[in-house]
Amino acid sequence: MKSIIKFFNREQNLLIHFIVAIVVIIFSILFNISYIEWVLIISMIAFVITAELFNSAIEITVDLYTKKFNALAMIAKDTAAAAVLVSAITAAFVGLYVFLPKVMNLFSN
Repeated sequence: MKSIIKFFNREQNLLIHFIVAIVVIIFSILFNISYIEWVLIISMIAFVITAELFNSAIEITVDLYTKKFNALAMIAKDTAAAAVLVSAITAAFVGLYVFLPKVMNLFSN
């Protein structure tokens, strides 16, 4: 348990992604989304968390390799972070596709 807490302290963005995933799952249950929508939502959660894990692995590996400034190391870290951003933006669009009609329907009634 201590190692998990230590990991989440080091990788706070991953903790944020897990919290958001739990909130999205709760909304999915409340809105009673369809099977296909569940597939989309779970796929996007896995996509974002996987991207964040790869980002963490790349950052840790780069930090292990070099402690001083290196332009290539910075590019590697920035590229990995950009992959997480792209995955999060993609997940947000899928979330809008799934939840926006349901929220609009909720307020139109």
